[in-house]
Amino acid sequence: MRLCFLVEEQYRHDGMPLDVIRQLGAWGHQVDVRWPGRSLISLSEEIRAGSHDAWVLKTVSGGPGLTLLEAAASAGLTTVNDVRAIRGVRDKALAAVIARDTGLPVPVTYAAARAEEFAEIPAAQFPLVVKPADGSSGRAVRLVASPERLREPAAPGPAAPDASGNGLLIAQPYVPNSGTDLKVYSVAGELYATERCSPLHPAHAVRERQVPLTAEVARIAARIGEVFGLDLYGVDILLGPDGPVVVDINDFPSFRQVPDAVARVSAAVLELARRGTGGPGAGRTPAAAAPASRTVPVLPRPARPTAPLGGGR
Repeated sequence: MRLCFLVEEQYRHDGMPLDVIRQLGAWGHQVDVRWPGRSLISLSEEIRAGSHDAWVLKTVSGGPGLTLLEAAASAGLTTVNDVRAIRGVRDKALAAVIARDTGLPVPVTYAAARAEEFAEIPAAQFPLVVKPADGSSGRAVRLVASPERLREPAAPGPAAPDASGNGLLIAQPYVPNSGTDLKVYSVAGELYATERCSPLHPAHAVRERQVPLTAEVARIAARIGEVFGLDLYGVDILLGPDGPVVVDINDFPSFRQVPDAVARVSAAVLELARRGTGGPGAGRTPAAAAPASRTVPVLPRPARPTAPLGGGR
C-alpha cells in the first residue's frame, strides 16, 4: 500500500508516529511523509493524483495538518481517522456538547473568551478546571479554586491563550479524584487501559502502567468511538465519587503502555486504509454528522476489554 502521513513539527522526533512509519516501511509499504509546518507541499497535484491509499494525520490542535487532511477527504480520498471525527474532538467545547447530548458522562461545560467571565458561574461549582478549547497534551490546564482567582494568569506554555483573550476557553467543575488519570486507548476497536499522574496533581506519584479495564469503562470508551466515529483514539477518564467521568478525547494519541503499540497501530492503519472506500466517513459515520434520528452505527468489530500481559493490577 502507499500511505501519506502528515506530521507536524511538534512530533518530528516522536516515536508515535515515526516508529509506525518505519514499521510500515519494513513491511514493504510505501510511506510518504509530509511536514505541514516546515515544507512545501504540492497539495493540488498530490490530491489530484490520488495515488495514496490513505492519508494519516498526526498533528496538534489548530495546526495546518487538519486542513490538508480535509482537502484530501474533500477529493474522495480515504483518511485515518475520519476528518469529521477529528474536527469533532479537536474542539473541546464541541466535543463536550456532542458527548453530553449522547449520554456520555461529561462534566457540565462552560465557554468564554476570557477566564474572568467564568466568575458568573455559581460559586458552589468551584473549583473549576479551565483550559483552552483547542489545547492538547495537558498544556495550560489549571485548577481555579474560587472566582477571585480567575484573573491569575495561566502558566506559560505553547497552548496557553494570550492576554488579548484570543481563543475560546472552557471550564468544568472539578471532579474529586485520587490524582490518577485513567487513559484508555482504542486501536481499531481493541481497548487498553493505562493510568498516569493527573496534570492537575503533578506532585502525586503515579507509575504509568497498563491496568485492567473494567466493563463500565470499556463500555464508555467504546461508546465514544461510536459517537465520534473514531478508530484510533484515546480517552482521559477520572474515577469520581459518582463513577467514571470523561474529561478529554484525543485522536491518534501516543498509545503509551499499550503492548506492542507500534505493530498494533501499524496494523490498524493498514486495516483502516484497506477498509476505506474514500472520502469523509469511509469508516464509521460520526454521530455528530448523522441524521437527526441520532442512530449511532455499530463498531466494525466489537470492542472488548484487554487485560495486561502477564497479570492484573
